Amino acid sequence: MTMTAIGERITELRKELPEGVELVAVSKFHPSEAIMEAYEVGQRRFGESRVQELLAKQQTLPADIEWHFIGHLQTNKVRQIMGRTSLIESVDTEKLLEYIDKESERAGVVTRVLMQLHVAREETKFGFYPEELLEYFRSRKFEHLKATHICGVMGMASNTDDEERVREDFRKIAEVYQTIREDSSLGLTGFDTLSMGMSGDWPLAVSEGSNLIRVGTRIFGARQY
Repeated sequence: MTMTAIGERITELRKELPEGVELVAVSKFHPSEAIMEAYEVGQRRFGESRVQELLAKQQTLPADIEWHFIGHLQTNKVRQIMGRTSLIESVDTEKLLEYIDKESERAGVVTRVLMQLHVAREETKFGFYPEELLEYFRSRKFEHLKATHICGVMGMASNTDDEERVREDFRKIAEVYQTIREDSSLGLTGFDTLSMGMSGDWPLAVSEGSNLIRVGTRIFGARQY
């Protein structure tokens, strides 16, 4: 079998990743054929940001793919993806978390999620502010969840060429994650995922503690609309 360009890029990227760092291949806006090229070299985690696109791809692609939902999730779309994701990385409000929990319980599934932090300068990005997320855990609101497992934190750096600013953002996200993770009074289990870093900045993210990166452009090339 000759390796495709996508297969080659994913294989090269994997060689660069330190041990313990997992890869989500961001396949949003790319066709199922491209996903299969990555699948054939062993990639199993793929990231989608639109519910309808994820559901359509799921129908035609192998059942052992672990789908990560990485986009802004609207409450009116939650029910459609219950039981269809390995991880929802983009829980950006308490309201959304409660809705996921309610729909998970209704569907008889446990949904794994990450809490999305907002540290970037762009107002367009979603997520909890650091103090807001810390307060959520301090007040132990997570104890009310019945069918949702919080596995960690996801965040994005500011969209800038200023490497120091990007590093500072990743450091802040990692600090919040570690503060929650290391607070033994919370009694958290399986809170072990720090998702940060994309095609252009993942090495900085990994150097600041990320153990899950989301890479699309470097693997699949520019988006195909």
